Amino acid sequence: MAHINIEIKARCDKPETIRQILEDSSAEFKGVDHQIDTYFKVPKGRLKLRQGNIENSLIFYDRPNTAGPKRADVSLFRTDTPGGAQLRETLAGALDVLIVVDKQREIYFIDNVKFHLDTIEGLGHFVEVEAIDESGNLSPEKLRTQCDYYIKLFDITDADLVNTSYSDLLLERKNE
Repeated sequence: MAHINIEIKARCDKPETIRQILEDSSAEFKGVDHQIDTYFKVPKGRLKLRQGNIENSLIFYDRPNTAGPKRADVSLFRTDTPGGAQLRETLAGALDVLIVVDKQREIYFIDNVKFHLDTIEGLGHFVEVEAIDESGNLSPEKLRTQCDYYIKLFDITDADLVNTSYSDLLLERKNE
């Protein structure tokens, strides 16, 4: 399934405040998922296998490394098997593993907007906002407006915004 997101990632020193705002906004809580994302070396974009208790997918996405709301072109294949060990083994046999990201993720939804409160081993706490158009009926401008609304609601500053993926942050830390 291919779709577009307008999304942000930000460092978050107040996850309890954002959690309360989401609860007060009647966000649908999907649960807490321990996710292992295995990133593979590919010629363009990013390819990762997500293994979790709630979400299990092979995900290819391409987006710029810029701060603030940005467009991501996403192609997602949901895997039926939690864990995905066989798929991981197959991909690792064909592609080099770039890095593995281990996280605890709280997942919330308000309409087409998905929220993550993430705790990343070795990096700390983050919030993500993804305004998602799976149907092709929402314009990128509408998605950006939704994303901007939650940036303001959560009081996310420019200094909080992160322009790269968790994989990039972990690779930077590893190379220090």
